Parts: sequence; C-alpha cells; structure tokens
Amino acid sequence: QVQLVESGGGLVQPGGSLRLSCVASGSIFSIYVMNWYRQTPGKQRELVAGITSGFSTYYADSVKGGFTISRDNAKNTLYLQMNSLKPEDTAVYYCNTRYHGIDYWGQGTQVTVSS
Repeated sequence: QVQLVESGGGLVQPGGSLRLSCVASGSIFSIYVMNWYRQTPGKQRELVAGITSGFSTYYADSVKGGFTISRDNAKNTLYLQMNSLKPEDTAVYYCNTRYHGIDYWGQGTQVTVSS
C-alpha cells in the first residue's frame, strides 16, 4: 500500500508563491499518475494538476500558467509549485494516487491566500 504525506502549506499574500511537497512511502517509479487536489469547506474536492510516470502533466484551467507539478522519483516526492497565488486558491491541498485500483490520499496541507 501507499502512504502519502503533504507539507509546505501556509499563509501568503495574493501574488505570492508556495511549494507543496508530498512524500510517498515507497518508490514512485511504479506509480503511473500522481495528482494534486484541493478542497474548500462545503465543496467537492477538485483536481488541480497531475503528472504521469513519463512526466506528462495536466492542469485545471484555473491554475494554468501559475502552478507547476513535478515529481522526483529518486526522492519519492511529488511537488506543486504555486506562483501568482490568488485568494481563490485558498484550500486544503491533497496529494493523491491510485495504486492497484485503490485511491490513496495524504492528510492535506492548508494553503491560505489573503491580504
């Protein structure tokens, strides 16, 4: 099974930047896709970005141009670089993957964008 732990959230002003990290319990070479989701209270969890084992990436339209997803397989770590943050980006951000048909989630890390 897979265990995921996020970190890097915090409070930033609009226009600021954060880099989120997600460390997997084992090698992620065998994990085809890893994703970042986000969720605000009372709303459905939203896919923000994903990356394949071949380093292909995809992004939600709302974050294109500002967010960059990457993975370091040697460090078993997924990243989300968030630039030009807006108040609308405020959410709990979750690392996610699917392994042998089972979805795995980290505990989440809070990102708050406010002046």
